[in-house]
Amino acid sequence: MSRVRPALLANTRIGSRLILAGGLLLLTACSVGPRYARPSAPEAPQYKELPPNWKAAQPNDQLAKGKWWGVFQDPQLNQLEEQVAVSNQTLKAAQAQFEQARALVRANRAGYYPTITAGVAASRNRVSTARANGQFISSNPYTDLQIPVDLSYEVDVWGRVRHTVQAARANAQATAGDLESVNLSLHAELAADYFQLRTLDADAQLLDSTVESYTRALELTQSRYSGGVASQVDVAQAQTVLETTRAQAIDVRVARAQFEHAIAVLIGEAPAKFSLPSMPLNSTPPVIPIGLPSELLERRPDIAAGERRMAVANEQIGIATAAFYPTISISATGGFEGNSITNWFVAPGGFVAVGASAVETIFDAGRRRAITDQAKSAYDQSVANYRQTVLTAFQEVEDNLVAIRLLEDEARTQQGAVQAAQRSLALSNNRYKGGVANYLEVTTAQTFALSDERTLVEIAGRRMAASVQLIKALGGGWDASSLPVVQNNKPSSTSSGQ
Repeated sequence: MSRVRPALLANTRIGSRLILAGGLLLLTACSVGPRYARPSAPEAPQYKELPPNWKAAQPNDQLAKGKWWGVFQDPQLNQLEEQVAVSNQTLKAAQAQFEQARALVRANRAGYYPTITAGVAASRNRVSTARANGQFISSNPYTDLQIPVDLSYEVDVWGRVRHTVQAARANAQATAGDLESVNLSLHAELAADYFQLRTLDADAQLLDSTVESYTRALELTQSRYSGGVASQVDVAQAQTVLETTRAQAIDVRVARAQFEHAIAVLIGEAPAKFSLPSMPLNSTPPVIPIGLPSELLERRPDIAAGERRMAVANEQIGIATAAFYPTISISATGGFEGNSITNWFVAPGGFVAVGASAVETIFDAGRRRAITDQAKSAYDQSVANYRQTVLTAFQEVEDNLVAIRLLEDEARTQQGAVQAAQRSLALSNNRYKGGVANYLEVTTAQTFALSDERTLVEIAGRRMAASVQLIKALGGGWDASSLPVVQNNKPSSTSSGQ
């Protein structure tokens, strides 16, 4: 059996020492850059616009996670909402973006390990018999066969790789928050469109019944005109009110069709293949568990995403800071070399070379300092964006709380206005039939009565829309614990892990 060449043994011993030294460097490695801590956010002791008959939700009173729309107890809405998660293309695009972020975590995590490449090389060579120094050597051709294996590894002494992995992981968590925000927005948009469509159904029903009433009034006026009791002006006024109301009914159906098309797209269907039967809105907003303002930071996916992006920006500072320190690398090459297949893999044909390097940038005209300053400014920007997101979240909750509270009062007041308008219309009709009033008084009363009734229907729709928007502002039952978490460098999640 052939002996291994002394150079091979020597290089192997040197390589072992370098690898041991690299291991010691890893054990004593320090991570440069600031340690991340969540910055403070705006706070509020309680919601200012909370209705007086509502109470802060207890832990067991929170909105159901995921299917929050069940609080409205509408089977048709429930069925439509279920289709959003299955067929909505915008949601699929957000899911694909999240998968990209997860893949990027795995790609950056590969930096923890060495890169090994292998290949096969074969060449036929002939050296010139004449050299510049006048010496003559053999010109016989020879064959060179190689199987080289190369290893390269950057020792993560200053934490550059660790910061890169942590930044990718935090970015994936932020993308998961974006995905939940898109999911929440799409479901809320569907619910809002659905209740608006039902409001238009109620409006159309009111207008249709009013058209029937005005048609009878026109017939009565024409009979009175034929009998010489009413004037042609009365007939023209009755005809005008009737045709105006018919035009309003047509306009409502245009808007209703457009909302139906919007719902079709949200559930991933072509508008031509989708239709909803008419069903006038007759429900009232449910009481929605509010919780405390301090809980909002954990219940809004956009706030969670903003917080994760601060962590990303913080890791970028660490990556930029690591550039001020030497890059330490270990490299090794080994394999077999021979001039024929018969002696290719024997021990004397083996070769190995191991080395280490430390490279430090001496002068870069301030480039690293500028990149570090940029990273710090980007972090400051992410903090400002995060705090603005929190303030916007508080505003959205307060806006919809005040809308729910005051629209309830407005609905009661408007109901009184409707009743008064109906009494006025009945009195005007009686006065007209008795010959005491002209038809202008009747048309005026009709216009006020219809306007008040349509306003009452509109208020009912606005109350339902405010309830939907309040649920969205509260996060739809989502919780920050649903973000992907990491344990022992292996990601896992309660919903969709990395």
